[in-house]
Amino acid sequence: MKLNQFSYHLPQELIAQFPLENRGTAKLLVLNRKKGTITHHIFYKISDFFKKGDVLVLNNTKVFKARLKAKKETSGSVEILLIKKIEDRVWEAMISHAKRIKKDTKVFINKDIYAIVKEKLGSRCQLEFNSPVELVIKEHGEVPLPHYIKRETVSHDERYYQTIYAKAIGSIAAPTAGLHFTKEILKEISRIGVTIAEITLHIGPGTFRPVRKENIEEHTMETEYFEISTDTTKTIRTAQRVIGVGTSVCRALEAYANSGMHSGSVDLYICPGHTFKVIDCLITNFHLPRSTPLLLVCAFASRKLIFKAYQEAIKKQYRFLSYGDAMLIL
Repeated sequence: MKLNQFSYHLPQELIAQFPLENRGTAKLLVLNRKKGTITHHIFYKISDFFKKGDVLVLNNTKVFKARLKAKKETSGSVEILLIKKIEDRVWEAMISHAKRIKKDTKVFINKDIYAIVKEKLGSRCQLEFNSPVELVIKEHGEVPLPHYIKRETVSHDERYYQTIYAKAIGSIAAPTAGLHFTKEILKEISRIGVTIAEITLHIGPGTFRPVRKENIEEHTMETEYFEISTDTTKTIRTAQRVIGVGTSVCRALEAYANSGMHSGSVDLYICPGHTFKVIDCLITNFHLPRSTPLLLVCAFASRKLIFKAYQEAIKKQYRFLSYGDAMLIL
């Protein structure tokens, strides 16, 4: 299939810039694949669509404060996005204006804390810090909001750009379908006999990398770390339906089904033509045109139905992207 088949016009005013104060009050579009129907609800009523014997799978990854503001020795400002730890005090990172920054350049977080560019790896680099990076993150890090949120980070982003069940530190982006859940919603889901299971997939910068290949099948994904316990896989095998919360859960479970691996690196790219082996229903947000999450939901529900749902969501002024509203695909 061609990339231009996955373009659509997203009005800028529908890109949510702030979270809702009450997570559970987001709109919920329910798309029934079998019937081809679209209905509109509020997220806190999502348990109405679950039944005893279902398994709801959450991604328990936790976003860390991966963004650092820094200055070069020439006083020019740069922004660092930490990606993953390589060894003590050495991290893989992305840095703004990377083409202008040479190997062995120092970038200063403040007058006492700096990092040296040890290696350049295309748009990325290896940074060696003169202080423990965990302390640098704690004292100077900011929540790495996506590029389409056109504002400065504020204090409440630390709470709202994080699921309430986050525990395994390692992501630079939130698994945003999970942002809508509250303790009360999860309690109600459990009450009706739904089992709640967890996996871990640490979301990296590849989640924002646009598809550029005209033939979508030629795109490749960056690797991300995942972990699925044997308890979770046993629970899934006995499920009436497996309901994945977000595209990261979907990729982790489908990768496990393909490889049998319980942990390691995953680079599974799901686009139309993929045969789903685990996921029966999917909770997701509304995604950017030409993005890998959009291709995944089109693979799950068909391009025709997804674009029909998106057109209706735009018409009804749904909020899009990370801080936006939700969709349940049955």
